[in-house]
Amino acid sequence: MLISRDKYLNDLIVRMGNGMVKVVTGARRCGKTFLLFELFEKHLRAQGVDDDHIIEIALDDLMYARYRDPLSLYDYVKSRIVNRSEPYYVLLDEVQYAISDKELRSDEPPQLYGVLNGLLRMRNVDVYVTGSNSKMLSTDVMTQFRGRGDEIRVRPLSFAEFMQAYEGDVQHGWAEYVMFGGMPLTLSMKTDEQKSLYLKNLFAETYLKDIVARNGLRRSQELDDLVDVLASSIGALTNPPKIKATFDSMLHSRISANTIMQYIEYLEEAFVIEEARRFDVKGRKYIGSPKKYYFEDMGLRNARLGFRQIEQTHIMENIVYNELRMRGFNVDVGVVEQRGTNEGKPYRKQLEVDFVANLGNWRYYIQSAYQLPTPEKVAQEKASLLRIDDSFQKIILVRDVVKPVRDEHGILTMSVYDFLLDPDGLAA
Repeated sequence: MLISRDKYLNDLIVRMGNGMVKVVTGARRCGKTFLLFELFEKHLRAQGVDDDHIIEIALDDLMYARYRDPLSLYDYVKSRIVNRSEPYYVLLDEVQYAISDKELRSDEPPQLYGVLNGLLRMRNVDVYVTGSNSKMLSTDVMTQFRGRGDEIRVRPLSFAEFMQAYEGDVQHGWAEYVMFGGMPLTLSMKTDEQKSLYLKNLFAETYLKDIVARNGLRRSQELDDLVDVLASSIGALTNPPKIKATFDSMLHSRISANTIMQYIEYLEEAFVIEEARRFDVKGRKYIGSPKKYYFEDMGLRNARLGFRQIEQTHIMENIVYNELRMRGFNVDVGVVEQRGTNEGKPYRKQLEVDFVANLGNWRYYIQSAYQLPTPEKVAQEKASLLRIDDSFQKIILVRDVVKPVRDEHGILTMSVYDFLLDPDGLAA
């Protein structure tokens, strides 16, 4: 079954002809090529664009290896544009293949960016590129393209996208998604063994090897160990010194906190993990270390751990984080200070809001609770929300199928299924 990926397709459509390079970024195998070469091309043809006005080049394909040289690429594209009065659409896939290791180590911009800027000067040319490394692309969008770059961030399948192709009810779909995640190719595989092997190999042979090669790492074992530590602690506050202590005590490694911090940056650049910073809700300011780290895809995270640590509570929290990011929210971990007295002695402690989600004028405070089996658990989840005195919506998500209900304080409790499957679910 075809998965529509309407959110990303619309992101491309609304940017057509805007005079910028559309930079489609995201993890390897998350569906960038399918979005650009299948869904977007289908849209172009439906709009009456002729095939010879669509110039597509997949630079990771050996068939197009000669165009990994930027000047050859430029000459080829220009040779295809034979009518300067009609629009042409240039679609370049995995453009990091046109950037050499020498250029990466240089302070000078890669030749590729000059090629893309040159194409932009041709008024009838609309340029779209994909890439699987944020350092080479998205961080350069505003600098090298001088304000003429526009990033579209693509992620693995959301739960709603996954359910478009899953043949079963939502509860069984959830169990599958929690275990094997949203990498599109897993949906075509028939057995759990196939999916497990694919995800394990994808992480080891594509993601980690790519990070090692790109960054010239001499020893990969420490990177492997760091991935395992982060995968085992999703949803937990941590920082490089704390991770170093784990290396010292359990792995007997002499890795430095600075190296750990650098490796975390490499994993973020490869779209393996994302960080969530802590935000003091009442003080309206960011708090420094520690932070939380979430994995872009649960299947890859689980595969890395041999499918041994399937903690439903933490995994649901990670899925909610990914959903909010997919919808365009900036997401922080909220901190609310509680003060009181205990046996006549004053105390202060910090309560946590799982997510403070901001998008324009919208803000939501969200707790990912999984289950609320007792009144004590309900009180625990509401404690931080009750100490926030602004008027933004406060929500508790549970895994059970429940009707959305608000309490006397305006706190909404709703099913995570309603949240994930309905893009307007937060407004319930």
